[in-house]
Amino acid sequence: MVDLSGFDHKSIVDRAKAIILTPKDEWPKIAAETTSQRDILMSYVIPLAAIGPVASFLGGQLFGYGAFGFSYKPGIVAGLATAVITFALGILGMFVVSLIADALAPKFEGTANKLQAFKLVAYSYTASWLAGIFGLIPSLGFFGLLGLYSFYLLYLGATPLMKVPADKSVAYTAVTVVCGIIVMAIIGPITAAVTGAVGYGAMSVASSDDYGGKITLPGGGSLETGKMEDLAKQMENAANGKSPPIAATKIQALLPVTIGSYTRTAVETGGLGPVGSEAEGTYASGAKEIKLKVTDLAAMGALAGLGAAFGVERTREDANSYERTTTVNGQIQNESWNKVDSRGKFGVVVGNRFMIEAEGKAESIDELKAAVASVDQGNLLSLAS
Repeated sequence: MVDLSGFDHKSIVDRAKAIILTPKDEWPKIAAETTSQRDILMSYVIPLAAIGPVASFLGGQLFGYGAFGFSYKPGIVAGLATAVITFALGILGMFVVSLIADALAPKFEGTANKLQAFKLVAYSYTASWLAGIFGLIPSLGFFGLLGLYSFYLLYLGATPLMKVPADKSVAYTAVTVVCGIIVMAIIGPITAAVTGAVGYGAMSVASSDDYGGKITLPGGGSLETGKMEDLAKQMENAANGKSPPIAATKIQALLPVTIGSYTRTAVETGGLGPVGSEAEGTYASGAKEIKLKVTDLAAMGALAGLGAAFGVERTREDANSYERTTTVNGQIQNESWNKVDSRGKFGVVVGNRFMIEAEGKAESIDELKAAVASVDQGNLLSLAS
């Protein structure tokens, strides 16, 4: 039987919400708890670590995976095998990183403590595990990068749990993450070899350029702890109902009647309750057709700023097609194009809340970008004010 007497929260939901929204208050509480590794594993780690693999499995079965106009649905057996192996190796990786965090603490004037190190890694992984829910809708899979907020959580927990001095915590976080990336670089190919899956390339923290709260990321970009605090506050406001979704009819009013030579032939709206709302227009020009969609991500939109704060980048390219996820002017953009069938997609996050996407068969990617640009971002943002 799992002993939960060491917890001061009623449920896993309370703990997850607290560590995400108010980590500075929550880490000292966690540091004082005496719950064993086994109990934390059974009551917290396993349920949350299963979110990503389960969501990806369900998303693959319901929607399939696809890019550049092609899609496929994996078989149930293959999908289950992938989910189980990904889950198991993820748990293994977390254990290894906790051992690394424990071993590194004394090198940064902290205190080695296996239980505290396990708690530090287990609870800092919360953001990464919760971000796995985006796997339920494969087209939103790149938002899984928002799990990088876990870096910030680890940074905040280093002092209360491992007794690392505040002026050493950034460096401690950077080195721990780099070692963790090495672990994942080993586990990743194992997962791919067994399941045939292809995942994101390794991401790492390259260095700490000062002890003032900034971690430099490879290829440019950095984690600024002050900005992360602002984003955490934004998420807290969203969770408390201060950012209700915009009515789909109001969003629909922003869809243009025409886009260049394209004429709107249909419109569709939908609501997702407190999660968000969307409006989509279909535009045709001869044999070409573009679907322009504007989505209010509502509470989930608050997470988008986290990915932008890390300057996320991902590129995949071959002779006939490419796919890119980048951060431009502080906002995430995603685009893909297949020159064989002249089909692609372009999307941009606006104001860490809305997503504007254009997808379909067009003359070039520029027409899709023009379709996105046809939605007045200023008017869109004013809906949320």
